[in-house]
Amino acid sequence: MAYKPAFILIGLLTFTQVEWGMCYSEEELHASYWNNKARQALHTALNVQPNLHKAKNVILFLGDGMGVPTVTAARILKGQLAGHSGEETSLVMDTFPHLALSKTYNVDQQMPDSAGTATAYLCGVKANYGTLGVTAATPRYNCSASYGNEVTSILHRSKQAGKSVGIVTTTRVQHASPGASYAHSANRGWYSDSDLTEEALENGCRDISYQLVHNTEINVILGGGRQYMFPRNVQDPEYKSETGNRNDGQNLVDEWMKNKKRSKYVWNKAQFDNVNPKNTDFLIGLFEPKDCRYELDRDPSLDPSLSEMVDKAIKILSKNPKGFFLFVEDKGRIDHAHHAGRAKRSLYETIEFDKAIGRAAELTSELDTLTVVTADHSHVFAFGGGSARGNPVLGVSRSLAEDNKRFTMAVYGNGPGYQIINGTRPDVNASVSSDNDYRQQATVPLDSETHGIDDVAIYAKGPMSHLFHGVQEQNYIAHVMAYAACVEPYEECKLPEPNHATSIHSSLVLVITGVLFYLGTF
Repeated sequence: MAYKPAFILIGLLTFTQVEWGMCYSEEELHASYWNNKARQALHTALNVQPNLHKAKNVILFLGDGMGVPTVTAARILKGQLAGHSGEETSLVMDTFPHLALSKTYNVDQQMPDSAGTATAYLCGVKANYGTLGVTAATPRYNCSASYGNEVTSILHRSKQAGKSVGIVTTTRVQHASPGASYAHSANRGWYSDSDLTEEALENGCRDISYQLVHNTEINVILGGGRQYMFPRNVQDPEYKSETGNRNDGQNLVDEWMKNKKRSKYVWNKAQFDNVNPKNTDFLIGLFEPKDCRYELDRDPSLDPSLSEMVDKAIKILSKNPKGFFLFVEDKGRIDHAHHAGRAKRSLYETIEFDKAIGRAAELTSELDTLTVVTADHSHVFAFGGGSARGNPVLGVSRSLAEDNKRFTMAVYGNGPGYQIINGTRPDVNASVSSDNDYRQQATVPLDSETHGIDDVAIYAKGPMSHLFHGVQEQNYIAHVMAYAACVEPYEECKLPEPNHATSIHSSLVLVITGVLFYLGTF
């Protein structure tokens, strides 16, 4: 496990509450605390060495809609849930040594969507809003224009190179972010053949579910999206009033299972838990008809968590001596909750997403695994205001606004949280704002909050992770991953094989360093 010195120090501090609501440790009152903390960070930075070896494995974690304010708020909430002030806490992704910013615009639109951005970071080519796995020469909804303009993903190219590949998501597996890893579509919404337009049917375009099964042989597929895989006469196994929605009569799960040895299909937690990775080479798990439940609503006895799905996927994929590529998304829903103006749900999703990153770190080694964490786009979510140290993330200001009412620290620039009636807005208190379904106030009334246009962060560790630096176009991400793994178009990268000669894992070195700093050895 990638322990960090910050975790050690924070765990040893006793926080003090003072009467005006601020929350900090006794040690923080002294210059020596901050000087030692800075020396620790400097020592770590001075010892960061680039890993110039080939990446056997690549894992891409995609926090859909996870802008920097979302990361910051989730970090503090994570600490507060553990009984700390929160600001001093670290997420797992915070500990990655290399960082860059990604420009998220689509070719035809300043405010991006999850399809055009997924085409960029998975296929290495920027595309139009709403299109998957095709160049910007394909206008959205124009099926015929997609022919000859297809682009392939890092997942597909990794499979061609002999690696095992997988996708894990808390949305439907046909959704925009995972969809770009295997599909070529002029419209991200063509989940099933029943969604295709007359023009698309006439010109022979296939729906995304069909392409999931036929385009690339994917070893592990975990998420939601059952209804698009079955015909209308097949009853859903969990919700008896629902059926599949395919018009062509095809059972795509059966199609996927054909000619595959040691393969399994599961749709609930019990079946999932019974899957033994040692005896399984192919696994498809579809846990909901559409998107998976929010983490706050998930029943642990019925559906696996994102962390559990990542655990199972890595254990299956890592059996391949040539390595693997794994795409992990929590749209699950960071993005969906932001659209609904419900910050609490989004932040809890982000914390679970970070937990999954930590589980992957426990199962892999930085010596041979490139791990990248990023977002496709941000949201118009803001986190600020006059608040004391330790103020609840989902709480309210300590001061009044000019209308003599409280306001929440988390707000939205637009969306369904618009609450101004007859020129006034309602007052709010911490009890109200901490409800699971509370909608933070928004300045512009919209039925759905919008994506943001600002840059998002890229966090990276492992082989060639130092190539993530500065401010980059989003499609650069796919090229770094392909180069690090020496897959097409960088088969001739000539990077040396991973070096496993290091006897002490880097995480252990960091633990020892943290203890020594705390004891005053340095």
